[in-house]
Amino acid sequence: MSICGKDNLKTRRTLKVGDNSVDYYSLKVASEKLGDVSKLPFTLKVVLENLLRYEDDFTVKTDDVQAVVDWLKARKSSHEINYRPARVLMQDFTGVPAVVDLAAMRDAVVNMGGDAQKVNPLSPVDLVIDHSVMIDFFGTDDALDKNMEVEFERNGERYGFLRWGQNAFNNFRIVPPGAGICHQVNVEHLAKVVWTGKDEDGKTVAYPDTLVGTDSHTTMVNGLAVLGWGVGGLEAEAAMLGQPISMLIPEVVGFKLTGTMKEGITATDLVLRVVQMLREKGVVGKFVEFYGDALDHMSLPDRATIGNMAPEYGATCGFFPIDDETLNYMRSTGRDEDQIALVEAYAKEQGMWREPGFEAEYTATLELDISTVEPALSGPKRPQDRVLLKDAVSSFNGTFADMAPGVDADRSVPVSNENFEMKDGNVVIAAITSCTNTSNPSVLIAAGLLAKKAVELGLNRKPWVKTSLAPGSLVVADYLEKAGLQDYLDQLGFNVAGFGCTTCIGNSGPLAGPIAEAIDGNDMLVTAVLSGNRNFEGRISPHVKANYLASPPLVVAYALAGNLKVDLNNDPIGTDKNGNDVFLKDIWPSNKEIADTIASSISAAMYKERYDNIFAGPKPWQAIEITEGETFAWDGKSTYVQNPPYFVNMAAEPNDFAEVHGARPLLILGDSVTTDHISPAGSIKEESPAGEYLKANGVAVRDFNSYGARRGNHEVMMRGTFANIRIRNEMAPGTEGGISVHYPSGEQGWVYDVAMRYQAEGTPLVVVAGKEYGTGSSRDWAAKGTNLLGVKAVIAESFERIHRTNLVCMGVLPLQFKNGEGRATYKLDGSETFDVLGIGDGITPLQDVTVRITRKDGSTEEFVATCRIDTENEVLYYQNGGILQFVLRNMMKAA
Repeated sequence: MSICGKDNLKTRRTLKVGDNSVDYYSLKVASEKLGDVSKLPFTLKVVLENLLRYEDDFTVKTDDVQAVVDWLKARKSSHEINYRPARVLMQDFTGVPAVVDLAAMRDAVVNMGGDAQKVNPLSPVDLVIDHSVMIDFFGTDDALDKNMEVEFERNGERYGFLRWGQNAFNNFRIVPPGAGICHQVNVEHLAKVVWTGKDEDGKTVAYPDTLVGTDSHTTMVNGLAVLGWGVGGLEAEAAMLGQPISMLIPEVVGFKLTGTMKEGITATDLVLRVVQMLREKGVVGKFVEFYGDALDHMSLPDRATIGNMAPEYGATCGFFPIDDETLNYMRSTGRDEDQIALVEAYAKEQGMWREPGFEAEYTATLELDISTVEPALSGPKRPQDRVLLKDAVSSFNGTFADMAPGVDADRSVPVSNENFEMKDGNVVIAAITSCTNTSNPSVLIAAGLLAKKAVELGLNRKPWVKTSLAPGSLVVADYLEKAGLQDYLDQLGFNVAGFGCTTCIGNSGPLAGPIAEAIDGNDMLVTAVLSGNRNFEGRISPHVKANYLASPPLVVAYALAGNLKVDLNNDPIGTDKNGNDVFLKDIWPSNKEIADTIASSISAAMYKERYDNIFAGPKPWQAIEITEGETFAWDGKSTYVQNPPYFVNMAAEPNDFAEVHGARPLLILGDSVTTDHISPAGSIKEESPAGEYLKANGVAVRDFNSYGARRGNHEVMMRGTFANIRIRNEMAPGTEGGISVHYPSGEQGWVYDVAMRYQAEGTPLVVVAGKEYGTGSSRDWAAKGTNLLGVKAVIAESFERIHRTNLVCMGVLPLQFKNGEGRATYKLDGSETFDVLGIGDGITPLQDVTVRITRKDGSTEEFVATCRIDTENEVLYYQNGGILQFVLRNMMKAA
């Protein structure tokens, strides 16, 4: 793919950096020709440069460039543009199905008489294997080695498939298991801030580093002034293959940060406040850009923490512009000095450098004096449900009353063969985990110092707490070791158990048998505390209903306290060697202690050493036998990787548009249904349709692995769609966990079984939902599974950005209720049928459609909904049955 268009506006110039020169597309020249852009938000300056660079390559016109300049007039726009990110980032849970799709596309191209090499990434792709390691072993010196050994045993087939892809596809690199989390690897090593490439004449062109990723927390890199956000695997695959990202020029919300944080406040406390404020503001589908004098002394890891949580506050991204701190971080992580010089020169020349006091023009603004931030955690089931630490006990008591009505709040339950009893509120999982916090030295060093003080006083974790430390970067292990803190963490059970996402994405591993039996046998409300970004229902552990997000030092503190009912502000956290009460304030490290330890323990050399050979991988990775061939040799007996059915009998031309008639509801759902609810990533229950399928194919229950690990097999994933243990279908009141009702028979069954029964009868399906449908991970299987179950439309009160796009990319129609209406307005119970009218002659973006409800007594009622196909390109994707079919047909036409 060419990195430049025809430059009709003649904005290309040359920039001298030291002894080197690079070409670039000048925003100053664009200002002279099209209008002043100095007050554009930094994010839109990046978008503007992108359009300048591709102007008149048949996807970008001068009118598109002008529309970005004109955004300043109303600070919003309805203009559709085609945006091309510089690169794509993947992790293995979303990467495996993406590579499966590419392999299937190669098969389809060959079957249609084309060249398999047409299916190759045109943009650089990095896939980091970070989602597969589970916490099977913990609290011992050999936990890391044992967990990695089990990881390779479980996932050898998947890893062999990825090794084939690494060899078969161009522009495709893999970071093997055990290297860290993709977002840390991206921020610490892969990201360049300013990218360079060769044009068709071999000249070097500099441009902003941009990307899309198949993980929603791709936004972490926005802390490093790299514009990136999460997309579904389908959209990422299309971007890899040269298809631009179709989008409306977004609104940009400015978030002004002022002041300085008080003593003892962490980046986690700050980000939980930011998440709460932005959720209340409403920023779904918008860019958020941070500015204000607080940035003058905010570390880059703290910025990255705020950028990381953009999916939790609903924004497309949360961006921090380039400034001195950007350069300092690049230098401290071992980046090349020539690259750092290029970043500084380019940013200053392009008006992308943050000057103190500068304020761009924004669609809307809000402000936070960060000196007002207080210690907090978030739970029990949504990241935006912030709870001040001082209110944590009363909040949990309220949660207990709601979730366990009529249960004695002070009951004690004996545990087999143990000398302790279980109580409601017990912390059974305490995990320092996830991409959000485990590359931020301030909170990790704080956790280590707190552990040191606790051990020196004679404190220990409670025996029912499963503890783990899973850094997002190998460098973390180095500096904790150099600081002399890892030994103290080990003594509290926070041994390094893996380098990956682990507990945050549901890979918490099993609880001890007697503890799990006590919990499940008595329906206990126990808790998990993790330094992660997601605490959705059913995500962390099947035994834990209440999950709380907290900073790493608070995770350690709760492991010591052992119960959410302990008031860490006022109650003792334990007793010292002499029997004296110890309070949290006695072991909480000071800001100076943290800063001094960071200064003496972290160096650029650590980053250089760890990243010099990042693509080689451990010996088990190197020992995997690599399958050769342009196309993949599918094994029909595999339960991990199967050829998906998306291209079977695909016609050369797309079908005509068609209305939906006589559709039955498969589920009627409430608000905040997440992609975890729709397509879980965690454990597979033995008695579920997916479990029955695996057993029928000779897989022992102990080898089920997880839904996330089996995303390369559509047979497993179809059966797992809407199979979350906590999902509640209002069609089947009183049930939980993926139950539906077939009509007109009225018989209950698993969602998968009911859907297959409807498919056999030739009946199309719809899903009805409330607000924020599809929040959470950028999980393309949430849309793929929906499609394969036979769902033609999802009718919701509102959609989260990525999932709405994924539905369109899988040929599922997203329809949005209007005027505050919803499922309650029409008193739906699931016995109705639905007709979607007014689309038979074609679709225009955001048009109104009529939905007719026919009740079981034959009466009808109609309402108008908005068709959430938002752009012209999305119309084409939907008409083709999906984005991959659209790309494949275009490939064949170009043959």
